[in-house]
Amino acid sequence: MTPSRDIGRLIEIMAALRTPETGCPWDLAQDFSTIAPYTLEEAYEVADAVARGDMADLREELGDLLLQVVFHARMAQEQGAFDFGDVVQAITAKLIRRHPHVFGDERKATPLAVEGLWEQIKAQEKEERRQRAAAQGKAEHDGALGGVPVTLPALTRALKLQAKAGRVGFDWNDPRAVLRKIREEADEIEVELNRTDRDEAATAAEVGDLLFAVVNLARHLRADPESVLRQTNRKFERRFAAIERALGDKGKTPAEATLGEMEELWNEAKAQERAVPSGGSRRP
Repeated sequence: MTPSRDIGRLIEIMAALRTPETGCPWDLAQDFSTIAPYTLEEAYEVADAVARGDMADLREELGDLLLQVVFHARMAQEQGAFDFGDVVQAITAKLIRRHPHVFGDERKATPLAVEGLWEQIKAQEKEERRQRAAAQGKAEHDGALGGVPVTLPALTRALKLQAKAGRVGFDWNDPRAVLRKIREEADEIEVELNRTDRDEAATAAEVGDLLFAVVNLARHLRADPESVLRQTNRKFERRFAAIERALGDKGKTPAEATLGEMEELWNEAKAQERAVPSGGSRRP
């Protein structure tokens, strides 16, 4: 087979890889559960390429993610459940249904109005799914927090759970109230740390409560916690690399330096970043 820009060629290649006896032994040994971790990994690699602004890498990672979709669709086709065409049909139908302001008679131009319309349509779809499940004798959790996948990253899942609770009124109206909750959770951790009979599990649980509250603050500030934490991770890596370079110039490694030395170099790296003009190349 030769490379092609046609999605049909990719589907053909996947079919060949999954053909018994003549296909790839590894591909043939896979199922939905074994491929799912790779699907998650490829999605993260797409996000990483976006964060780095690497368009060449993004092209490659999007291809890897597309392969995951084709792989799952092929396995479903082998079971007689659906095929790649059904996947395409389902998403195009959903996009048209959820954008009546583009493809229908609705004309709500503001982002806020569109967001409200989107939520109404999603709620209608959820109710239709619930009715179908009931008709088939299948139980489906239809509470206010239903539909949030347990496999999501913990920060993202916390964000979605909080947003869903907020839609039914279980929420603060002021981010300052969330900030007070963060201080309260931090104080509870300190209480645990000061206990002579400290329970590590209880202390860890309090840390979880603190993280949950911090995600809530990010949500109220319209900041994605996964995104801002990735930015902070990159900032930490960048500044620590500056420490290593500075120590290297002195013929030392971090293991050979004192904490005081490293803190001083950290502050220098931080000051240098802040000194970059607003129109400069400083990254978060």
